[in-house]
Amino acid sequence: MEIHRLPFSEVPQFSSRDRAYIAEEAALQPFYLHPPALEQFAEVIAIRETHQPDRQTLVEVLKDQYSNRPKHEEALRAIDALADEQTFTVTTAHQPSLFTGPLYYIYKIVSTIHLARRLQEAYPDHRFVPVFISGGEDHDFEEINHAHLFGKTIRWEQDRGGPVGQLPTESLARPLQELKEILGERDAAQELYEAIREAYTGNEKYGEAAAHLAAGLFGSYGLVVLDMSDARLKRLFIPHFRKELLERPSRALVQTAQDQLEKAGFSGQAHAREINLFYLGPGYRERIEYADGRYQVLNQDIQWTEEELLAELERAPERFSPNVVMRPLYQEFILPNLAYIGGGGELAYWLERKAQFEHFGIPYPMLVRRNSVLWIDRTTAKKMDKVGLSIPDLFEDTEVLVKRYVRKHTENELSLKEEKKAIQQLLDQVVEKAREIDPTLVKSTKGEGAKMLNGLNALEAKLIRAEKNNHDIAINQIRSVKERLFPGDGLQERHDNFMTFYLRYGEEFMETLLRELDPLRKEMIVVYDG
Repeated sequence: MEIHRLPFSEVPQFSSRDRAYIAEEAALQPFYLHPPALEQFAEVIAIRETHQPDRQTLVEVLKDQYSNRPKHEEALRAIDALADEQTFTVTTAHQPSLFTGPLYYIYKIVSTIHLARRLQEAYPDHRFVPVFISGGEDHDFEEINHAHLFGKTIRWEQDRGGPVGQLPTESLARPLQELKEILGERDAAQELYEAIREAYTGNEKYGEAAAHLAAGLFGSYGLVVLDMSDARLKRLFIPHFRKELLERPSRALVQTAQDQLEKAGFSGQAHAREINLFYLGPGYRERIEYADGRYQVLNQDIQWTEEELLAELERAPERFSPNVVMRPLYQEFILPNLAYIGGGGELAYWLERKAQFEHFGIPYPMLVRRNSVLWIDRTTAKKMDKVGLSIPDLFEDTEVLVKRYVRKHTENELSLKEEKKAIQQLLDQVVEKAREIDPTLVKSTKGEGAKMLNGLNALEAKLIRAEKNNHDIAINQIRSVKERLFPGDGLQERHDNFMTFYLRYGEEFMETLLRELDPLRKEMIVVYDG
């Protein structure tokens, strides 16, 4: 198995902002505090030592959450270590996607575990715990209700609303049955299925089931999975909830950052609102709005005066849910966190937050771009070899690759470039002769010439199509390789589920990722099983 690394600048599928951050371009430097480098963590640690969270509450909550999760000693020791002021976290987060969803769910977690290990080696006087926040308060069900594996799609259908983490797991019977049928009867497949079935049937709420699965898959590597919806954690954040509700500073701060980013050539990401909090109730998660001196919950018959709102906040802080603008602050407030590991789209949101963190007095973490991975299985690698595709070729457009192959392997001359050049020279002479005889004929003469050239272009296209037909097998293999590695012209990591590879490679899949996914190395990883 070969490991290849490509600079992010050579991967056109990444956004210009993503590449600019990785390259530490000057235009983006004002929007973050710490460049993503190992030596920079000394400064981040020094800042965090003077901004300690409520560790006792954090540990209590985690121990309660782990009462019904897989008991891996490595994870339990990590939770205990969080009580020590010299223990810090590196964190990633994701929605509770069905059966873990796309591959990058796994890559985010593995990148975080690897970074924690590197920090442990570099700063042995401290302890570093990788943390995965399994978010369950989002209410966009369509984002988390499907998984793609072995060329098939499993979709979870149900009609209840509200936070996805609160959805009952009883409606997952059909997706579980479909998964069982797809995985088959092999021992490894059955073992994996049982771990998933246990997580999804052993918990009444979907959010805890997803956290249970993540804890089971990665607990032996010391990963700690946190659900931030606990009332005890939100109670700690009440002063900041209150500030957002009464003073409403976030929208102006984020808008200013977005304006500055646009001047630097980058578009804004988050839509900051006047109040960036939701209110949770049975089957709903709706925005809190302020109008005519009263606070109200959108689409619900709930209103408060300011006094009543603050009383409700004290009574039930768990009902107040940060949106995308406030969630990073809440996360960093409750954790002794040094770095957030996320994809390019996530970091784009975080780059709008620096001034907001300063306003709320919360330490702003280092932003580390997670690893991206392209995994080329043995069957696909053989097809690549047959048609002469290199790894850099894979990131080009399919039609470009097809035309290049046809031109390279044809014995006939397909280009009419020289013929078109010769005809153009003749046409220029005819136009000049027409100009001498009757200038009014120049326009029509040029028009006739354009028709001739268009005819040659059409003929050239027919020659290429005819030659393509002579290479149908190879061309179909090129298209097959591209569709396998870039489903729907998108990145593999944003589509395929990890089980497709885990059941083929077993523990080698995870061990390869844990060894190679170093998020401080600014490269895309290609695993080639040739």
